[in-house]
Amino acid sequence: MPLSGRKITVLGAGIAGLAVSIALARRGADVVVLEQAEAIREVGAGLQISPNGATVLRALGLGSELSDIGVRGREVMLRDYRHGAEVVRIDLSAHGANYFFIHRADLVEMLAKAARDAGVQIRLLQRIEALDFDGDRVHLTTAQGAEVAAGLLIGADGLHSVVRAALNGAARPAFTGQVAWRALVPASGPVAPVAHVHMGPGRHLVRYPLRGGMLINIVAVEERSVWTEEGWNRPGDPDELRAAFRDFGGRVPELLAQVEQVNFWGLFRHPVAPVWHNRSAAILGDAAHPTLPFLAQGANMALEDAWVLAGTLERHRDAEAAFAAYQAERRPRTVRIVDAATRNARNYHLRSPVLRAAAHTALRLGGALAPGAALSRFDWVYEHDVAARYPLSAAPKT
Repeated sequence: MPLSGRKITVLGAGIAGLAVSIALARRGADVVVLEQAEAIREVGAGLQISPNGATVLRALGLGSELSDIGVRGREVMLRDYRHGAEVVRIDLSAHGANYFFIHRADLVEMLAKAARDAGVQIRLLQRIEALDFDGDRVHLTTAQGAEVAAGLLIGADGLHSVVRAALNGAARPAFTGQVAWRALVPASGPVAPVAHVHMGPGRHLVRYPLRGGMLINIVAVEERSVWTEEGWNRPGDPDELRAAFRDFGGRVPELLAQVEQVNFWGLFRHPVAPVWHNRSAAILGDAAHPTLPFLAQGANMALEDAWVLAGTLERHRDAEAAFAAYQAERRPRTVRIVDAATRNARNYHLRSPVLRAAAHTALRLGGALAPGAALSRFDWVYEHDVAARYPLSAAPKT
């Protein structure tokens, strides 16, 4: 096993960093995670784990924990904005109840515990200000001026990754002209395990249950011409959210009336990194391919990346060959995911009443005539199984 006792440093204790640390540790690596925060925590927010991500969590040995913390999604229901009328239902049961709505903090807590249980060291307050590549080693400099040497470095350090910048130079993200709000409200009664997508002119709103149906997660997106800062943990104004969606009907007014705290941020389109690695470092997750939240695949792509990266390092004795195999496999898929998410935003925000009515009519007819067709469009996303491709104890190459 090439990873037995191999020392690997991971930057970032988010979903990508914790998942890759577990996958590496389970293959015998000696893993240290450096996290800039003083504690591992996430703001209140929901996310969706689709079957391709659930497969990775099960391969990490977290299948029962996933079932405990997640709400098993039954359907995605697309609705018209004005009265909340149903447009089409997408039945998720075709994928064997492997679709989950999860509180982000619960997922990160589960991964952090599993990482520590696997022997991963997690060091907090380790903000990396600079790094230098020196042959087969990387030299890191912390905000306190301390220097850390790493043999292999994995950059899971998010949108503003120092590892990505070192490999590619400064990124130039472009404002999409869209802003997003995210909020949690208490459920007033039993909530069906359904994700509702309310589609309107230049806006849409998604809602689904979390924590056994005790909470409802709300994500609302509006097109705007005014530039808004990136970073999804910025506080926003609940009244501004309500004003932006004041003409939405159905259950939306009732839910928005309950919002007391909301996060607000601008959505930016980042290019997928051209270069993901060199001889001693590689990037994954948002550091490599930030994805707009219109396909619910950000966390799932991070999980897939983590498993493939660990698998290629196990199969290849040479780290650079492993990293090259990892990029060759993952980059085309993530480019396709990023493009599909961008297209979804346009489909949700049709402004012309005529075009919107025609599109919704086509969706209704398609749902009536071929109920499984809407979901089958995403088979290429959900049926991708990286755990089967890189099982544990894969035979190393000579």
